[in-house]
Amino acid sequence: MRVDFDYTRSLGPVLSQFMTGLRDRRILGGVLSDGQVAVPPPEYDGSTHQPVTELVPVGDEGVVQTWAWVSEPVDDQPLSVPFAFALILLDGADVPLLHAVAVDSPAAMETGLRVKVQWAAETRGAITDIACFVPVGASEVVSTSSSTEGSSITEGAVTTLITPVNLAYDYAASPEESKFFRGLAEGKILGQRCPKCEKVYVPPRGACPVDGVPTTDEIELPDKGTLTTFCIVNVPFLGQKIVPPYVSAYVLLDGADIGFLHLILGVDAAEVRMGMRVKAVWKPRDEWGTTIENISHFEPTGEPDADYDTYKQHL
Repeated sequence: MRVDFDYTRSLGPVLSQFMTGLRDRRILGGVLSDGQVAVPPPEYDGSTHQPVTELVPVGDEGVVQTWAWVSEPVDDQPLSVPFAFALILLDGADVPLLHAVAVDSPAAMETGLRVKVQWAAETRGAITDIACFVPVGASEVVSTSSSTEGSSITEGAVTTLITPVNLAYDYAASPEESKFFRGLAEGKILGQRCPKCEKVYVPPRGACPVDGVPTTDEIELPDKGTLTTFCIVNVPFLGQKIVPPYVSAYVLLDGADIGFLHLILGVDAAEVRMGMRVKAVWKPRDEWGTTIENISHFEPTGEPDADYDTYKQHL
């Protein structure tokens, strides 16, 4: 499973100056209430909680205070070869900056090592404009991992930062969930029933959340149900596959005791309402897999709306 989105934030007056400075290959620190200089500059003093308003330039060289070796870099780290993460006290600063130091081995790292900035080939107004640090006197590192983090290149102040966020993970399905997903590959919707309270859960759960006992009985449910609560999506966002407005809703399948979240299409969003009877619209059989996406969406059946008393406890 994979989650991808761009996290976009407005920088505000302090971080805007800092990021603009990085784009222009200058490092700025914020002057705190006690006169110390912090890099990166905080928007507010951590001790007095007063706004930080004064920024001053600091050096692009500094001293390693402490470090940790990264023997197996992962995607999107500053370097694609083993390196050190270090706290570096830049000349003119009183608070260390965390960044990468490019050295051949941990034997080349030590507290007190003098290092200097290696700037990225293209600076955009992000912390990744500092590609890494290298020991003073050492050659620059040619190979750095690429990063799409940053802002649009502009001659004015950098006011916005865009950070791509991506999370990929493998999901281990429980025995009950495995049956559910395999059932979808056969065009079936399977749930589990609690032997004590007889509630039916879909997607299934290994134990009843009401009684805490294993759900032992497998139930095949119809692909029709009643729309309970819903949300009309009006705001467009990056990567959106459906043109707004559209509806995301909980469908109480006939015979189930918990809502089933899915899309509602085939009807004007303004006409969607609680109690509407809906049915699943399946994708073509050759597109099926072990996924809930086998069901493209739900759409109205044309039946009269369900009586409120039949679904009021599911709102």
